[in-house]
Amino acid sequence: MEKVAIFVDVQNIYYTTKQSYQANFDYNKFWAKVSQEFDIVRANAYAIASQDPKQRQFHHILRGIGFKVCLKPLIQRSDGSAKGDWDVGIALDVYESASSVDRVILLSGDGDFEMLVERVQQRFNTKVDVYSVRELTAQNLIEVCDHYTAIDHQLLINR
Repeated sequence: MEKVAIFVDVQNIYYTTKQSYQANFDYNKFWAKVSQEFDIVRANAYAIASQDPKQRQFHHILRGIGFKVCLKPLIQRSDGSAKGDWDVGIALDVYESASSVDRVILLSGDGDFEMLVERVQQRFNTKVDVYSVRELTAQNLIEVCDHYTAIDHQLLINR
């Protein structure tokens, strides 16, 4: 089995599945699917730290599935806006892991990751798969990855 490292942009997946499907991504179904095909050697989920009990419970569930949950605080700016993205942290971790796995799986539709995907493919000859909500994913990211999987009802929590 190919060795794989998984990197999840939790905020991106949460908001895009909510916007497109009014549903939540099913991390258990995703894990079951990927673990049948690959040997998962690393799995990081990047999220924003919260005191909200539901958010803390969600992070606990992710840990129970097998993810290492990486948290950072939401930064409140003086103008009232907030910032809490993990793009640089995800990119560094992907790059550092790419040489020790056969494949990277990135869960995000953020087009900013295009350069990262290309660099990992070229420098380490590592395949990169992307999972995201199709209509909210940058076309450049879809085109550059080795395999694209659109998140649809099969990977959502059924209510």
